[in-house]
Amino acid sequence: MAEYLSIEADQAANVFGQFDCNLKKIERSLGVDIILRDDKVIINGPDSGISRASSVIQTLHELAKRGNTIAEQQVDYAIAMSMENTEEELLTIDKEVICHTISGRPVKPKTIGQKKYIDSIKDNMVVFSMGPAGTGKTYLAMAMAITAFKNGEVERLILTRPAIEAGEKLGFLPGDLQSKVDPYLRPLYDALYQIMGADSFLKNMEKGLIEVAPLAYMRGRTLDNAYIILDEAQNTTPAQMKMFLTRIGFGSKVVITGDRTQKDLPSGTTSGLDVALRVLKGVEGIGFIELDSRDVVRHPLVQRIVQAYDKYENKKKK
Repeated sequence: MAEYLSIEADQAANVFGQFDCNLKKIERSLGVDIILRDDKVIINGPDSGISRASSVIQTLHELAKRGNTIAEQQVDYAIAMSMENTEEELLTIDKEVICHTISGRPVKPKTIGQKKYIDSIKDNMVVFSMGPAGTGKTYLAMAMAITAFKNGEVERLILTRPAIEAGEKLGFLPGDLQSKVDPYLRPLYDALYQIMGADSFLKNMEKGLIEVAPLAYMRGRTLDNAYIILDEAQNTTPAQMKMFLTRIGFGSKVVITGDRTQKDLPSGTTSGLDVALRVLKGVEGIGFIELDSRDVVRHPLVQRIVQAYDKYENKKKK
């Protein structure tokens, strides 16, 4: 049995990939043979493989028609979703645009997990987001925060993370306190520059409407009408986490992100994120989202690295 599909000529290169690499990946993953003949795609193989391959190609074609550049990560994710018969959800996810970067690139969820994350932020006052590197925890939270700020839903943005060395001692770096803590906060600055633009960010920062600061600066404050993001929360102590959570004021929204597999706390120190997840489970108004390797949207190699470490850590626990 064979199935024939037509792909518009101006979308073919995007859907098929360089040297037809996307089609070759679909062939290997789903056990089918794909033949290109002019504008026709001919799929041969077992019925189940043909059905899935056809669905994946049509999904990628639709994404291409919407202006997306088809990357290897999207191909992998479409194939994975076809295995679960949920590939049509990829097209639903693609419709939601949070905002645009300063260069005009749309910022939107790319996986089901990320879509659930965005929905949880909309529905809850406080959201905990846990997951490995590359799942968009911080970037999507920043996009939601900047959008709320631009729309006048909050009066200011407060972005914070604990200043803990990742296996390196930075105490003897030259400069004042701000220059010492800036390296810890650089990922937050990078996201702000990308989405807001440097000029807009600096103007709002000078006015005190955007604050990027170490977690220690939050002590003794009450934060009303603010969008607050706590990044790298796995590196908080229980006392720091309680201090942070009790800063929340009226009209505020809080997103707390962390990767529990990458703690930089001293040996034997309990993570405030781990304690908070146990203590606050079931509290109304607080959402919890677990992202995993399927939600990694960086280079596919990052996804494979995360999966390899997960497998290794699971073996160590047994």
